[in-house]
Amino acid sequence: MSRLTAKPSEPSPASTTTLKLTRVLDQSEQINSVVAQCADELSSVNSAFKQELVNAPPQVALEQALEQSEAVESKVQLCAEDLSAVNQALKAEVKERHLLEDELQASRDREALALEAALHDPLTSLPNRGLFNDRLEHGLAQAKRHGWTLAVMFIDLDGFKKINDQHGHHAGDVVLQTVASRLKAMTREDDTVSRHGGDEFLYLLMALKLETDAIAVASKIIASINEPCELSTGEGTVAVRVGCSIGIAIFPADGATDASLIATADKAMYRAKRNGGGYAFDRSE
Repeated sequence: MSRLTAKPSEPSPASTTTLKLTRVLDQSEQINSVVAQCADELSSVNSAFKQELVNAPPQVALEQALEQSEAVESKVQLCAEDLSAVNQALKAEVKERHLLEDELQASRDREALALEAALHDPLTSLPNRGLFNDRLEHGLAQAKRHGWTLAVMFIDLDGFKKINDQHGHHAGDVVLQTVASRLKAMTREDDTVSRHGGDEFLYLLMALKLETDAIAVASKIIASINEPCELSTGEGTVAVRVGCSIGIAIFPADGATDASLIATADKAMYRAKRNGGGYAFDRSE
C-alpha cells in the first residue's frame, strides 16, 4: 500500500480533555442535585422549628437550634448557588471544546480530501503519476530487500481517437472511466493501476513468481478491455470497442530503477503497437 495514504486519526488530546470535563460536569451536577435536596430538607426542618415555636412556649434552646439551623441553611444555599455557577461554566467549556473538536475534525477531513485529490486522477479516480511513482519506488525497495520480482506494464488504448472523433469527448471520458474500472477490478491488494495521461495507463504487479505471471495478467487485461463499452448518444445506446497495446518490463531483468522500468515498458508498448496490438517486451529477438 502507498506510504502516502492517510491513516485513521487517533483521539486528540483536546478530545480526551473534553471527555474528562464531561465526566467532571456529570459528577458536579450530581453533587449539585444532592446539595439542593439537602437545602430543601433543611428548609423544611426550619419551617417545622418555627411552627413549633409559634404553637409552644418559647424555649431558649429551641431558638438557638433554629438560629444555627438557619445559618447552616444559608450556607448550604450559597454553596448550591456557587456550585450551580461552576456547572454553568463547565457547560460553556464543554460546549466550546466540542466546537473546537468539530473544527479540528473538519480540518482533518479537508486535508484528507485535498490529499486524495492531489494523488488521484480526477476523471477515473485512479492513482496519478505521482502516487504511482511513489508506490513503484517503495515496491522496488521491498523487491531488492526480499529478492522479489515485479513488473511494470505500460498500457495504451488502440482506436480511442476514433471514438473521440465520432462520438465526442464525453464519450471518450466514459470509455476511459469504463477501462479504469475494469483495470481496478483486476488489481490485487498490493498492485497499483494508474492513469498515466490521455489514454495511457500504468500497471504495477508486485511479488511475481514467474515472468509468465505478468504475461497472464496482460492477456486478461487485453481480453477485458476488448469487451464492448456502452455509450449513450442522441441516437440511443451504442456499443464501441477499443483494443490495447501493452509493454511489459520486469525487475530486475529489464531495469533496476523506477525510471528505467517505465521507460522500458513504454518502448515495449510501442513494439506491441507496431505488431498490431497485444503485449510485448523490449528485448532483442
